[in-house]
Amino acid sequence: MPTVQVPTELIARYDTPGPRYTSYPTVPAWKGPFGPADYREGLVELAGAEAEALSIYVHIPFCGYRCHYCACTITVARRPEIADAYLDRLERELDLVTEILGRDRRCRQLHLGGGTPNFLTLAQFGRLSGMLESRFAFGPEAERSLEADPRLVTREQLATVRNLGFRRISFGVQDFDPAVQAAIGRPQPEALVREALDLARETGFEGINIDLVYGLPQQDPNRFERTLQAALALRPDRVACYNYAHVPRVRHNQRLIDASALPSREDKFRLFQMAVEAFTGSGYEWIGLDHFAREGDELARAAREGWLGRDFMGYTTRTAPHLLGFGMSAIGDIAGRFIQNVPRTGQYQRDLDRGELPVERGHRLSDDDKARRLAILRLMCNLDLPFRMLPPPADQSAARLQSLVEDGLITAASEGYDVTSLGRWFLRNIAMALDAYLPKQAAEARPVFSRTV
Repeated sequence: MPTVQVPTELIARYDTPGPRYTSYPTVPAWKGPFGPADYREGLVELAGAEAEALSIYVHIPFCGYRCHYCACTITVARRPEIADAYLDRLERELDLVTEILGRDRRCRQLHLGGGTPNFLTLAQFGRLSGMLESRFAFGPEAERSLEADPRLVTREQLATVRNLGFRRISFGVQDFDPAVQAAIGRPQPEALVREALDLARETGFEGINIDLVYGLPQQDPNRFERTLQAALALRPDRVACYNYAHVPRVRHNQRLIDASALPSREDKFRLFQMAVEAFTGSGYEWIGLDHFAREGDELARAAREGWLGRDFMGYTTRTAPHLLGFGMSAIGDIAGRFIQNVPRTGQYQRDLDRGELPVERGHRLSDDDKARRLAILRLMCNLDLPFRMLPPPADQSAARLQSLVEDGLITAASEGYDVTSLGRWFLRNIAMALDAYLPKQAAEARPVFSRTV
């Protein structure tokens, strides 16, 4: 991809807090009353749509310790046996859901996130897989994936997980530079990461992703260039390069980050430009917002052919009409409703001990929500927006997009809007123009999102 000259003035103008749009409306907009009874109602409705496939997300919250930069919902645990009590409650949640939904519903995609899913022992992995297999139908086309900390990987662990049907794995890398790793509290030698990827290939994983983060303390162009070259040397199938969101008022562990060591706005933008140039110049395609995939990878093919999907798990090639979320803090998307479980392990377990679904919040999508959701997901996945998909009233939506046309971020073609090569760097900002909830959230001055650049 040729380098695009992005004016500093444009970077400053569009450097505002904004969501990554794995959903619309985003979680901060879920204001109305919503509880277990509302979730049950959605499950009853879903039970009547027997032919519609599901995706499943399971949250495994455990980590040996919390990294300074982390914004995930986790529980620090030192002993793996603590996960047994969590799996007990997870099984109760599965029972409560399938008692309403019924068993043997077809599952198109399963993802284990966290936390650190490979915190589980081999026996616990087997137990979790059996719990899911006995309640849902996983055909040969179903994609099973998990996130993993390379520091915990063993050959036996990867072989066990692969034999349980998992074929995609994502390793948290973040950065290879020792100074950056020290600043974020995550020491992780490059040789250790390389060994983890080699073991994954040797044990039969067909798709390997690594996560990188830009905007971390102590990152500068020279250090990040070395990280990018080290990442390329690993030959992953996919790469996710995320924007670090520094929100110490919300994530107290981030108070351990030295804010004075964070790169400036312009430097941070340049770091991401470096990532785009490095990966697209080495045989990867830039996917949507912040992902990269080898030309022959299914994710790249989906983006080229227009069937790329996006949900709470990120970009996907196995889009299903409904997503069931299990575990503390997990989010579901079923029958026109979003549901999030309680984000505290103790409360999650107490709710299930009472025989209650552990719902924290949720949202019923209005017709306007659904129209804007389709439009925003179209932008995030296809980089265009047909006029027919403009949220009503269409003239008001077009008016909100006009300033983006004037700034050269999008163009109005014969059938709709196209994201330009300049606008690609501000994809979230383009989607934000269609978000009906942001003006109110801005008025409330809620610092709930990462900055867009």
